[in-house]
Amino acid sequence: MVAKVTAQGLVIPGTFLKGVEQVEIVKEKGRITVIPTVKTDPVFRLGKKPVNCGLSDASESHDKYLYGA
Repeated sequence: MVAKVTAQGLVIPGTFLKGVEQVEIVKEKGRITVIPTVKTDPVFRLGKKPVNCGLSDASESHDKYLYGA
């Protein structure tokens, strides 16, 4: 496929990215690579299932509870 590059950049057809939520774009040695990121990366699950520990200020004072400071 050949695509026209404009002042705004380049459009990649959505059909090429079906099911992809996020990509990493890498430019090196005259090549631009678009890499779909892994959906199962644990950082994307942070906060999805918070733990109830019975403390009302645990998120604000977590260092105090973890390290006793």
